[in-house]
Amino acid sequence: MITHLQGRLIEKNPTNIVIDCNGVGYYINISLHTYSQLSTEEQVKLFTHLQVREDSHTLYGFSSIVEREIFRLLISVSGVGASIARTMLSSLSPEQVMEAIAQNDLATIQSVKGIGSKTAQRVVLDLKDKILKVYGLDDVSIVSSNTNKNEALSALETLGFARKQAEKVCSAIVQQDPEASVETIIKLALKKL
Repeated sequence: MITHLQGRLIEKNPTNIVIDCNGVGYYINISLHTYSQLSTEEQVKLFTHLQVREDSHTLYGFSSIVEREIFRLLISVSGVGASIARTMLSSLSPEQVMEAIAQNDLATIQSVKGIGSKTAQRVVLDLKDKILKVYGLDDVSIVSSNTNKNEALSALETLGFARKQAEKVCSAIVQQDPEASVETIIKLALKKL
């Protein structure tokens, strides 16, 4: 529906912001992680998730695509709603959430207010395979390069390449050069696909 918003930052609070997009003000709920990523510049761009309920339409904003995808994975778990997912992303960075899930680190997940042992176990059980598969966290220490890899992978998918084939090529590129930028990964991948 609404995938991102770009406009002038009107109001900035730790839990929400207001962005003016061509005269329309959008109230967006954010995590503390996104709040810390927002610069003091007037122009901002946030990736969004629109939650539609019969009594409300709520926009959630994220500083990166990865954070938005982690949020979407979290709310797909039974017992984890949007407010708990936002609290988790306020307490931990998206990379810490991915690492905790990938490494069965229940203590880290339970350190988030509102998450008990059963919910933490459910989060790990439901999301571990997805995190390992989607973000390729065989070696969890290369989480930062996975952000670039995932953005490159999304771009290649948009260009019409099959995800499985593009993922193999991108993984090989990132293994050779863990510090490769998104542009570098895309250029090298296009030569190999």
